[in-house]
Amino acid sequence: MIAVALLANTGATVAVLAGTHQTVEPDQWRPLQPAVSLVQAIRRSLTWREAAAYATVQILGCCLGALLAHAMFELSWWQSSMHMRSGPAQWLSEIVATGGLILVVLGHRRPEDAPWMVAGWIGAAYWFTASTSFANPAITIARSLSDTFAGIRPADVPDSCSRN
Repeated sequence: MIAVALLANTGATVAVLAGTHQTVEPDQWRPLQPAVSLVQAIRRSLTWREAAAYATVQILGCCLGALLAHAMFELSWWQSSMHMRSGPAQWLSEIVATGGLILVVLGHRRPEDAPWMVAGWIGAAYWFTASTSFANPAITIARSLSDTFAGIRPADVPDSCSRN
């Protein structure tokens, strides 16, 4: 049953990522991913102030998305996850997932390849990491608001976000 839920979650995530990235230009991706925004600030493609503003909006958007998903599935809007996701394997998994994602975003050669490469990386990372890939800190925070299959216990969020 867990494998079926993971497969369904992976398929939905890959489809949404591919569709979203297909409609957004690659140089405009910084509004989609805090880790990418951070790297862009380090590379001086963004100011630190812009990166902080993007991160704030990213977190807010993801949290609102969790509430919207609950409403669509007639679940209680306000939830707190009980799924423990912490420990050394989680840390290592997130370093690999986030590092690989940044390499894919910054290293793709042709803009038309980026949507399937990003979606493919995250979809694969669901399966090859122990963490089911929390490679987006904004999503990690939002996942703490959902006691569904994808949830992460709020106490584990600081660990997950510091790994990203």
